[in-house]
This record gives sequence, structure tokens and C-alpha cells, in this order.
Amino acid sequence: MSTKYPIILVHGFLGFDRIAGYPYFFSIESRLQEQGYNVYIPTLSGANSNEVNGEQLWEFIDEIKRKAGCEKVNLIAHSQGALYARYVAANYPASIASVTTMNGVNYGSEIADLLRKILLPGMLAERLVTTTAEVFFKFISLLSSGTLKPQDGVKALESLTTKVVNEFNKKYPQGLPTEWGGGGEGDEVVNGVHYYSYGSFIKNSLLDIGINMFDISHLPLRQLNKLFVKENDGLVGRYSMRLGKLIRDDYNMDHFDIVNQIAGFVSNKYDVPQIYVNHAQILAKRGL
Repeated sequence: MSTKYPIILVHGFLGFDRIAGYPYFFSIESRLQEQGYNVYIPTLSGANSNEVNGEQLWEFIDEIKRKAGCEKVNLIAHSQGALYARYVAANYPASIASVTTMNGVNYGSEIADLLRKILLPGMLAERLVTTTAEVFFKFISLLSSGTLKPQDGVKALESLTTKVVNEFNKKYPQGLPTEWGGGGEGDEVVNGVHYYSYGSFIKNSLLDIGINMFDISHLPLRQLNKLFVKENDGLVGRYSMRLGKLIRDDYNMDHFDIVNQIAGFVSNKYDVPQIYVNHAQILAKRGL
């Protein structure tokens, strides 16, 4: 049974749809398509504000609605993409059937807070880092979509900080838990939009690692993990990921594992694309 509405996979900060055939959602889009789901992936700015990328996402959705002849879409968003998806759902709810966040930055990132303290506004270090990121992702955008998407490294960094995300949440509170660390038991529906979330955190027990030796992103994320006070995936805290109905957030995976990176070399415990297929089945059963 397929979903009533198409699924759009939304990348996050420094993301892309695919580069030279290499996908951001590694083997996830193809697995969903093999199971009969109608899937699309937009190319958004790799580095820009939640609002700018939210509008880019809306333009993509509006185009898909016309091409596919559908009234709504289901959004499954990773990392900062959660904020883009929430922006669209809050401003254009009639076109969104559901929003599902995968390790979403729904309350900001402590790593972004730390970087903002290091890269002081107006200083040389900030300009060097953000300018390099902007130039690089203009190139990535050109390779990925054939267009030069606008990039703003400073706005991108600030859009991930706790302070700015808290301001964002005051404008767009739809789906947020009533209290920090909470997660709804039943479906949470706001203005006709169903909200769901998934998350993971790095378990420090050596017995629980189960990480493939070729997952080159895991070691640095394990080091960043130590900078957090509570459980996290190396970039985002576990409780920051929660939104709407919490499906599961105790996977032993880092921030990139949840999108099956790097190149599918994740823990041998998990079939990551199947997590997305299982969620698509949930959406289908709910008539979404």
C-alpha cells in the first residue's frame, strides 16, 4: 500500500539531492521507490537561513503539486531540514499532509552555539569560514541542480543556534512538545498536518558501538559527542529532535547514520532505508 500523497525527502545544512549520482539520502529514495512510493528530493541552499530555505522548499512543493496533480505532500526532513519543513507546514498547511523529522534541530544545536562563540560576528575567522562555505556550496549547488542557489554562511550558522531556533519556535510552535523532552503518544495533528519525529544518540558503551569501520564520519562525531551535557548524535541533542508523535529516538546512530551515510556504512544493527519504508507504511495506514 502506497501513500496517498508523494513523499519529499528534505536535506539539511550543507545538504544536496545528489552529486554525480551520489545521493544525500543514501539508498533511501531508491528503496522507497522500489516499494512503490512516489518520492522527490529538492535541492535547497546548502547554507542559508531557515526562512530562505523554507521558501525554496515551498516553491519546489508547489511545482510538484502541479506536476503530480496532488493536493498535498508528506515531508520527511533531516537535521536543519526539519526547520524548513516546519516553516512550510506552518505557512502553507493546506498543502502538507505530514511532517516527519529525522534527528531534526527542533530546539537548536549546542555545537552551533559553540561555533557561534568561536566565530565572533565581524571577525576575520567568521568571514573566512563562512565565505569558504558559501563558495563551496555554490559549486555543489551547480553540480547538484545546475543552478546557483543563494548561500549565506552566517545566517546558516545562526539559524542553528539555540537562541535563533527558540525565536523560530515562538513563530512556528506547531507540533512542538508541551514540555522539554516530551513526545506525544498519539498522532499530533495541527491545522490538518500530522507531525512525527525520529532520533538517535551515540551510545558510549563499547559493547553498543556496532559501527562499521568504514564509517569515516563516526569517529569525529563521537568526539563532538563529548561536548554535550546529555545524550546526542554528535551534532544535535536527543531531546532537541522531538516533535509531534515520537516514533523512536533510541537508535545507536550518529547524525549522518540516520540518512545512511557514509555510503551505507552504518551500524550492522540497522537497515536504515527500511526505517523510512516502515514510516511510509505508517503514513499510508493513516491515509496520508
